[in-house]
Amino acid sequence: MPLLQINCPHILLLSTSISLPSEMENPLLLLLLATLLAALVLFLRRFSRRSGRRSPLPGGSLGWPIIGETLDFVSAAYSTRPESFMDRRRRLYGKVFKSHLFGTPTIVSTDADVSRFVLHSDAKSFVPAYPKSLTELMGRSSILVISGGLHRRVHGLAASFFKSPLLKSQLTAGMQSSVRRAMASWSDGNLVLIQDQAKQIVFEILVKGLIGLEPGEEMQFLKREFQEFIAGLISLPIKLPGTRLHRSLQAKKKMMMLVKRIIEEKRRKKQKNEAGLSNPRDVIDVLVNDTGGELTDELISSNMIDFMIPAEDSVPVLITLAVKYLSDCPLALRRLEEENVELMERKSRSGEELQWNDYMALSFTQDVITETLRLGNIIGGIMRKTVRDLEVKGHFMPKGWCVFAYFRSVHLDNTLYDDPLSFNPWRWKDMEKMMSCSFTPFGGGQRLCPGLELARLEASIFLHHLVDGRGGPGGELPHGEVEGRDARTCHQEDEHVRAGRLRTCAPVGPLVRVFGQRHGPEATAAFLKYLHVWAFDRTWEVDSAELESVHWFRSPRASRA
Repeated sequence: MPLLQINCPHILLLSTSISLPSEMENPLLLLLLATLLAALVLFLRRFSRRSGRRSPLPGGSLGWPIIGETLDFVSAAYSTRPESFMDRRRRLYGKVFKSHLFGTPTIVSTDADVSRFVLHSDAKSFVPAYPKSLTELMGRSSILVISGGLHRRVHGLAASFFKSPLLKSQLTAGMQSSVRRAMASWSDGNLVLIQDQAKQIVFEILVKGLIGLEPGEEMQFLKREFQEFIAGLISLPIKLPGTRLHRSLQAKKKMMMLVKRIIEEKRRKKQKNEAGLSNPRDVIDVLVNDTGGELTDELISSNMIDFMIPAEDSVPVLITLAVKYLSDCPLALRRLEEENVELMERKSRSGEELQWNDYMALSFTQDVITETLRLGNIIGGIMRKTVRDLEVKGHFMPKGWCVFAYFRSVHLDNTLYDDPLSFNPWRWKDMEKMMSCSFTPFGGGQRLCPGLELARLEASIFLHHLVDGRGGPGGELPHGEVEGRDARTCHQEDEHVRAGRLRTCAPVGPLVRVFGQRHGPEATAAFLKYLHVWAFDRTWEVDSAELESVHWFRSPRASRA
């Protein structure tokens, strides 16, 4: 009995210890099963969505860990064939492929339709993406970085002023005066660097249009600091004292202080003379007068610095390449000369000054500029970051990836342009309809460069004054084959050679005649002693025999003989 009394509780306890977990196990098990089921459903939905999309990632290679294919891309960019990186991958993977550039997985587009989609999409699909050093220098308030309503406001205000009659008149007069003054100084016998001359002219004109600054000590200060600033646009993203990026950031701070002083002065004048406020005379006036309240002095001053970048790079390179290509193509140079001389004679008879519309109406001059933009590819492409999964023309673009729309490959695509490596301004007579699709030298969509017409104007004025000489000797433009030169060719219009090519001309022969008509033999000798054109910092020495081939020109040495 005692044994039974002892064992029974033990048995009951054992039974209880077994039965209690079984009672509690049901809700825990149900919870565990529900969690697993939910995870399984989410996984299956994600898998089905991925497996159900019509196209996988584009073909390509992500290259080495961390650095990806950046070194190959940069190496090609500084070679004589910058498009070689893209061309190799296009042959392997097609016009759209994946890569890994500047630390980011990237979809590269060399397809006109895909690039157009990227350019014309809004912030719901893409946002700007740039190398870290560039975004550090531009700042968060830069027009290159901001999106949405604020971007539309700043872009719209600047673009509308760039198209205003007041600015057109002001810039046209200023550019004409600066070009004449610069070309007059070329008779001093000094070395003439086309790109440097263009930089000096364009920078002063653009800065005056942006912030109203006249030539003087402050302009020289701005030039010095701007050179320090722009040197760091593409650099290592390290901001330690003494580094390239740190020095560039310090230079931008100094420039912004100058611009802020100008803004403060304009605000004081506005408050004193609110009732009699005059029309805006520069871009700062437009932004300061805006009543939206979003445009702070910090934002305005930062963007004024950013707007100066084309004066240092894009426009001077455009002008220099146009001079280079024209010197290689006598037919184009002759046609350009005829068109501009005709305009000058017509205006001289009427006693009128040349206006903005006169330059923009020079159809062949505009075709020369267009062809220079296509062949020179001053802006190689743009980068955007996807904010959601996208599929474009059968190519999947994952959220968070960079998309690089590479314009250069499109502009040199032989399926879009006949003989794309030839300088042929006449091609644009029949290709106007193609310009909106495959020709994007200034970007496109909401971020189309607001100063594109200014760039064309400045190049037009420079070329006009280079070739508008009258009364010079006539005769055929000299041309001939130049051995060992990888020169581009130029199609001519004459029917009997329409199917063929014109032989490449001597580098400076045609330019000697045209420039000499305007400035005379002595100025021409000085100008052509060393003609420096933008071609990977190469200086071309002028062969004396080449100068002698122009029948009216005689070098000082030949004259003494």
